[in-house]
Amino acid sequence: MYSIGELSELAGVSARTLRYYDRLGLLKPAHTNEAGYRFYGDREVDLLQQILFYRERGFDLKTIRHLLCAEDYDVVRTLEEHLLELERQRDRMNSLISLVERSIRAVKGEENMSDKEKFEAFKERAVRENEEKYGSELREKYGDEAVDASQKKILGMSEEDYERFQNLSREVLERLQAAVLDGVSPDSDEAGRIVMLHKEWLGMTWKKYTQEAHRAMANLYISDERFKLYYDREVPGCAELLQKAIEYHVGKDA
Repeated sequence: MYSIGELSELAGVSARTLRYYDRLGLLKPAHTNEAGYRFYGDREVDLLQQILFYRERGFDLKTIRHLLCAEDYDVVRTLEEHLLELERQRDRMNSLISLVERSIRAVKGEENMSDKEKFEAFKERAVRENEEKYGSELREKYGDEAVDASQKKILGMSEEDYERFQNLSREVLERLQAAVLDGVSPDSDEAGRIVMLHKEWLGMTWKKYTQEAHRAMANLYISDERFKLYYDREVPGCAELLQKAIEYHVGKDA
């Protein structure tokens, strides 16, 4: 058993944070004595480790509690997911380190580097991340040919196109967050503008845009936790608003 002070020192988190986790129902002590002192056992130590792993990956506390309280929660599977994500982060970092090293050599005149090569690593990383996270679901839903064609379009983008692609993604998310916080309804003009931006974003990678595929993609945003988390990470409700807005607006401009 660890006192709250001992666990705080062991894990490198403040006692105040542990008390906050207790109030949230995220990490309850094994027991609290008559004087009100909290004590933690092996189960709580392991649970705190999982919380810190998720926090390191950028998950908010509400999402972490939802994941840890799920009926199908499995610690081994969760650790394997953490390992896989950390390996992905390592690969991304190694790719960026290599790009910076090449850029330094190019600035020094020790290596020739084209403008295309300066941005190739960023595009390759985007394709690889998307494949690792969502590839199996997208291939099952849309087929290998469609997914491969989408990846080819991303890799073939010019610097200007890729910048537009990234800016569209950010704008959709930022406008969604503002819309949720402002209580915007899915049938509003603002929601319609978000849908049009989302359509443009999809069109930059899809071989052929269809309304049916757009609606099917929107349904993934609420049915698959990984897609949902992307939109709801900072402001819950964004994925649902986007799905409902797409369902309402797609086809209205046909």
